Formats: sequence, structure tokens, C-alpha cells
Amino acid sequence: MALRNVTVIGTGYVGLTTGACLASLGHRVVCADADAGKVERLRRAQVDILEPGLPEIVRDGLDSGRLEFVRDTRTAVERAEVVFLCLPTPMGVGGAADLAAVEAVADEVRDRLPHGCLVVNKSTVPVGTAERVAALLGRPDVVVVSNPEFLREGRAVSDFLHPDRIVVGGPGAEAARQVADLYVGIDAPRVLTSTACAELTKYAANFFLAMKLSFANNLATLCERLGADVDDVIAGIGHDPRIGGAFLAPGPGWGGSCLPKDTHALLNVCEESGVEFPLLRATIETNVEHQRRLVERVVAGCAGPDGSLRGVRIGLLGLAFKAGTSDLRDSPALAIARRLREQGAELHAYDPAFSELRPDLSDLLTVVDTPLEAVDGARACVVLTEWPQFRDLDWEAVAGRLGTPLVYDFRNLLDPGRLGEAALSWEGVGRTPAMAH
Repeated sequence: MALRNVTVIGTGYVGLTTGACLASLGHRVVCADADAGKVERLRRAQVDILEPGLPEIVRDGLDSGRLEFVRDTRTAVERAEVVFLCLPTPMGVGGAADLAAVEAVADEVRDRLPHGCLVVNKSTVPVGTAERVAALLGRPDVVVVSNPEFLREGRAVSDFLHPDRIVVGGPGAEAARQVADLYVGIDAPRVLTSTACAELTKYAANFFLAMKLSFANNLATLCERLGADVDDVIAGIGHDPRIGGAFLAPGPGWGGSCLPKDTHALLNVCEESGVEFPLLRATIETNVEHQRRLVERVVAGCAGPDGSLRGVRIGLLGLAFKAGTSDLRDSPALAIARRLREQGAELHAYDPAFSELRPDLSDLLTVVDTPLEAVDGARACVVLTEWPQFRDLDWEAVAGRLGTPLVYDFRNLLDPGRLGEAALSWEGVGRTPAMAH
């Protein structure tokens, strides 16, 4: 297969991973971004996001000359054979996906695209967006294709180079094949289909994963009421290959950059299409209700005489939506923190991803430098992100800093026996210390 001239517009974790990985496959890649400061840092192989392997693969691309970064989007596409749109599509009014960035770029590059160029939507977009972009371009000689990403934050490079499938939808089989052929040397099933099918596949996949997480959290609540251990129940059903154990880990709810906005966007699509999808709505509502229940547990164990957390200090371990990333977008940890703050709690939090560059969360909580600072004088410690280093904390030292010996492990991450040895009271999700032993 001939190597191609590729332009990637947008250098978030999807765009940057896409550009750097395509360069590693031998393509000549130009990545464009409107943020001049980011472009300058990337030219020096300085990657702002926490993504294992990404700084190295960016450096390799720069050293090989196959990867470059520019700010001028219009110039970047002039020699492109394939243009990837890797732009943000955040949740807009009513839960619909906000396509403003996609539409703005389509308008910007319309007259600069070479004849016969392929434009590829990598962003997560509603069904019909490929046709919408084609109409905005108004270029019959330019074909718009959908190639959704299935990258997990913290594993994006590995997922790109070793995917479980490559989905490409086009207005014709030839255009879809040409995009699939960009993944030269990657051994994975190819699903070549229509643009509508490809666009819906992404939403359906994320909805299904969110549904499994909501199921696991509801199951955990039932286990608590019935005296069962959710880990044992999940192990019992997860060995069935029709079910599987992935995404059946109870926790503080699901969040991140994809699942919340994509489930709401799909719900919006259903409403606009006149299709009732009760399971989708219940998946979203279950997530909200589960977080409310977890906060109620903290209130029950830590409230002052007035029944609230007013003036009560709580130590939080973890802010990122999951371990291995510094992403705070729709983080369930922050959702729990906001609910605790609404109850009047004074929150101090530690997350290893922010040990140097601290996010501005001053209206919600205080970010500190160490786990011990987070729990110093606190009524309870609440574990919200599954960072493995939290398992190995000096829990005797934690016990010495806590005002009362309460640990709410909302990731079921810790060893209850170890905490018991440190004279700490442990509470998990769907489990009790007796079950865990």
C-alpha cells in the first residue's frame, strides 16, 4: 500500500495519538491546532496530556521527519490526501453533541482541500454528520468518511496500534477501503460499512459500556442489602463468555470525556427520531442515583449534630476520572466532591497526576501535595480514583492523621485486612470487611 500525506486537525488525545501513530506506520503527517502555545510545545516533543508512550512516539515522529506540527489549518490541508477531523464535540444544549468546532473547520478548509481528498470524521458525532460535513464542504470531488475512534485514555497508543476492530463508514466501499488501508501492518478485523452505521457504532459501544457500569453499581447496592459480595457475584457471571467481566467493576459512577456526553447525545438522537429507549435513560439515571447514595453513606458516617457535613473536613484520594490519566472531564470523583461540598464539607484532595500542575478547583476543594496532607485532621478518607499507589500507602500514618478512622473505598481498591491492622474502619461498594476476608 502506498504511504499517504495525512493531515490531522486537532491535537487532543485522539488527534495527537492518531497523528503520531500514523506517522509511526510510515505516513507523512501534519498535525494542525489553533493553540499556538501547544504547537510550539509539540514541536519540542512536549506532550501536555498524561498518556503512556505518547511522548516517545511523538519524539520518534519528529526525529524521522514524518511528523510535524503547524498552526495554520488552511495551509496544512493543501497537500493532504487524507484529512482527519479530530475535534471536540462536547455536550450541548439538551444533551445534543455540539458540532461547532467540526463545522467551523469544514468552512475554513473548504476551498483549500485538494481534488480527490478524503475527509475523515474521527470525532464522535451523531448519525448524519458525515453527510452534513459533505454538504458544508460543497465539494463533489471530496469524499467524507467516518472512522470512529475506540481509544481508552491511558492506553490510547496501544489501542491505536493494536485495536480490536477498525470501523470505517463511507458513501461507497472504495472510500472506506482507502481509509482502512491507512492502518498498514495492523492486524485487526475491518468493519467496512456506511457512514450512518459507523457513526452509530461509536455511540452504541459507549452506551453498552456505560450500561454495564450502571448494572455493576446497582448490583453492588443489592449485594449490600442482601449480605452478598459483589466481587464474587461478578466473578460468577463474568466467566460466561456471553457476559464477560470487563466494565463490571463497581465504583463511584462512570464519567470521563466520552461516556457521559455520548450517552446523552444518543438519548437526544432517540428523542429526535421518536424512538423510546428506556434502557438508555435508566443507564444515565442509575449513575446519578448511585452517586447520590454513596454521598449519603458519607453523610451518615460523618455528619455533625445538624445532620449535614457543614464544617466537616473530608480527605479525598483521587480526582482524575480514572487512573493513568490527568483528565478531569466529567470525573465521577469531582461529581462526588460536588455533592459533598453541597452538604457543607471542607475538601482536601490529592491525586498523583496533579503533583506538579494543579487544576484550578479552588471553588470546590483544596489540592494538596501528598496523601497525608489530604487526610490530615479529616473526619474520613474517601478513595475516588483507582491509582495503584494508594494500595501501598502507609496506612498507619494515615490513621495517625485522620480525626476518625473512617475510610470509604469507593473503588474497592484497598485491602480491608491491611486497613484493619492499621485500626481503620473500611467500607467498600457492594462489599463488607467480613466478605472481603
